Amino acid sequence: MHDGKPITFIDTPGHEAFTKMRARGAQVTDIAVIVVAATDGVMPQTEEAISHARASGVPLVVCITKTDMPNANVTRTRNQLYALNILPDTQGGDTPFVETALVKEKDSDKWKIARGVDELLEQILVVAELRELKANPNKAASGTCLEASKVGEEGVYATLLVQQGTLRRGDVVLCGGSYGRVRAMYDDLGRPIEEAGPSVPVRITGLDEVPDAGDSFHVVPELSVAREIAEKRREKRLESSLAKTSAMTLESLAQKKVAELKIILKADFRGSIEAIRAELEKLKHDEVRVRLLHTGIGAITESDVQLALTSPEDTIIIGFNAVPDDQARALAEARGIQIREYNIIYNLKDDIKKALEGRLKPREEVVHLGRAVVRETFKISKVGTVAGCRVTQGVIERSAKVRVIREGVVVYPPPDKTASLESLKRFKDDATEVREGFECGLKIAGYDDVKVGDVIEAYRIEQVKRTL
Repeated sequence: MHDGKPITFIDTPGHEAFTKMRARGAQVTDIAVIVVAATDGVMPQTEEAISHARASGVPLVVCITKTDMPNANVTRTRNQLYALNILPDTQGGDTPFVETALVKEKDSDKWKIARGVDELLEQILVVAELRELKANPNKAASGTCLEASKVGEEGVYATLLVQQGTLRRGDVVLCGGSYGRVRAMYDDLGRPIEEAGPSVPVRITGLDEVPDAGDSFHVVPELSVAREIAEKRREKRLESSLAKTSAMTLESLAQKKVAELKIILKADFRGSIEAIRAELEKLKHDEVRVRLLHTGIGAITESDVQLALTSPEDTIIIGFNAVPDDQARALAEARGIQIREYNIIYNLKDDIKKALEGRLKPREEVVHLGRAVVRETFKISKVGTVAGCRVTQGVIERSAKVRVIREGVVVYPPPDKTASLESLKRFKDDATEVREGFECGLKIAGYDDVKVGDVIEAYRIEQVKRTL
């Protein structure tokens, strides 16, 4: 809020892997604020963001940050922007330039509010007034889905940006191939709200499936109408998918000059899928190319493995912060379908790149030992949370590494970390291992947020030779 007028900011990642997020951001915003650090100058992704904004026809405001840093070079940064034909409104151009810096309180390590922020907000309001940016709140809501995910038993959460009209709790929403009635609605601070007008971002529940980031949404009068339209869209999407993914035989591979490495990708969020897709599209090879056969949110399921079996000679399954359920793992092992799990995009990209180039080195592979389901939890003072479990598969070893899986998604440990058991007991006695069918009590080192229904998976890491 500035001068009594609300301003909604949509922050898009600056890393080059998130090209599509920046493109979508330019399409849904009214004004694009191009943030350039005076210490780094104009980066390739800065040029890309400017191109997206120009293609979308939105006006620009340039914010040059870190002007107080010792290695800042504001003149160089401005000249780089001038070279891209971004000229300030004080020099005959039409783009406001604002310089910001962080300043400390005198004789203190505390940071004050960045200098120049008020000027930036004022310039945004000036541009909005000059462009007469207005929207009608007195109509059925429409806008864009920014992000969506599925959260356990709570169902689908979708972050929507209302661009026209007013969205109210209880409205029937059609978003891409998903639909539903808005059961709950929250603002950007997570507070429940009853309605949201133009340019207000909201998080809603009630959709029947996870929509794609970038899907437009509309409020429709009847649930039956939304269902009918959504089902037709799904049918068209399925037909299109089947047309693109006809199975390739060994005979047809021998006749082709270019073979394909097909990937079935499951991830935790739509944004992760977009970033991975963008990175894989950069991989090019004279003899082999990469194609995403199917993407989805949540755990790797048996249907994903069945899809891979239509062309097992050249298809692998990848989970990004997503793991296979028991049925999927059993079928994949029985039929020889490869499942690889990652939590860092660039490790995934590097592995695929090395595979395409035929330069695979031995890699670390997760060897699954067993799984246990949490039946009860006990909070013990000076110890933490102990999980009472039943081993449902394999064996839980005291020396194994472990991870906590909730609704098919790894919730602990975080990326780049591993977790181990602090203790493993059968009744009151310490145990080196507990096998399938038996009950045990275990404590995960450094983690107390275990919940009933969580799956504790034990594994070890081995060095194995990589193959396609």
